Amino acid sequence: MRICIVLIIMLSAWLIPSANARTLVVGINESFQIIQEAIREANLHDTVLVRPGLYAQHSIVIDKPLHLIGEGKPQLDAKHQAVELFVVMADSVVIEGFTLQNVGVSFLKELAAIKVRQGHYGSIRNNEIINCFFGVYLEYATHYQVVNNYIVDQADDEASAGNAIHVWKGDYLEITHNTLSGHRDGIYLEFVNNSQIHHNQSYRNLRYGLHFMFSNNDAYSANEFRENGAGVAVMFSREIRMQHNHFSHNWGGASYGLLLKEISDGEISGNYFVRNTIGILAEGANRIIIKKNQFSLNGTALDMKGNSLDNEVLANNFLANTFEVVTNSQNNNNHYERNYWSGYVGYDLNRDGSGDEPYRPVNLFARITDQIPAATLMLHSFFVSLLEFSERIFPTIIPATLTDQYPQMQPYAYDQN
Repeated sequence: MRICIVLIIMLSAWLIPSANARTLVVGINESFQIIQEAIREANLHDTVLVRPGLYAQHSIVIDKPLHLIGEGKPQLDAKHQAVELFVVMADSVVIEGFTLQNVGVSFLKELAAIKVRQGHYGSIRNNEIINCFFGVYLEYATHYQVVNNYIVDQADDEASAGNAIHVWKGDYLEITHNTLSGHRDGIYLEFVNNSQIHHNQSYRNLRYGLHFMFSNNDAYSANEFRENGAGVAVMFSREIRMQHNHFSHNWGGASYGLLLKEISDGEISGNYFVRNTIGILAEGANRIIIKKNQFSLNGTALDMKGNSLDNEVLANNFLANTFEVVTNSQNNNNHYERNYWSGYVGYDLNRDGSGDEPYRPVNLFARITDQIPAATLMLHSFFVSLLEFSERIFPTIIPATLTDQYPQMQPYAYDQN
């Protein structure tokens, strides 16, 4: 018992700010000119205030709970060397208000402007990180916040590009209100659980705007993903909630708004998919609820491969997509109900809001172009119309059971706010 009390007191001294905390000032005319020296002299939970200016300093190690504040966005410049600027190796560290730039590329080390190693209960906020290999890199971090950072690069190819925010093993993280551009991935999460990603803008990244690998029980909401190689990839994960995001202008031969690969038990609701090559591409996605989303002007709205089982597609708007649903199987193990399909031309004699005839959203010509891309030259031709008509009367290729029994006559009015 006595040992436990001693441990609690020691832990409290480490984590809880002291009422006698000091402020150590760094600047040309201040007591400290070198940031690392101020950190060395600081006590637990002191504040290190860095005055405006250009500091050619790097590899700054923070090994105790501290609050580092940049006044007027002081610049730390790595001058394209293969070094890191801040390395955090303690709990309860806050870094805010800096401009960090020019961390060089390394093909052996994942160099970052700010790297956190086994840090907990910390925060990285209100920084500008420009032209750095990796922006913020967390490994074995829990209860961490990455908030309102502007992280941009101008990488030309994936091989020489890092990620704007990269997490390797994390729990209870919050990544919010960041602007991320020009990296390989905007946000990359591997073995990250119980975390929230919301209100970020991720655009013009070479690969994905957001990328999950082997992560569970996370949520991302109210983010914008546009003009990336692809919007979001959720892979080998389960119970991911995806709500109220915008996926737009993710164009390319192998691009899409959202990729689901080997995931299960998630929810996709309230999102907008606009002008993507494919809105959602699902491979091995099981028990996913897809509801109240809007798919507009995409090449293909929903590409659901035959190995995706027991999914629910409910009350979505499908508006003016070239192809609404594509699948590569004659069997259907998913449920479609009460969606609005702009391609539906049925009627509603009893005026209950649903079409009197079921709707089959799978397009035979989409199956053909999936196998023979050059066949797109025949899009909207009389021959294709005749082919579609014949397939609907005598289905032999597309799954006969893939129907919406209650297609809506009017699109849903979703609240975009």
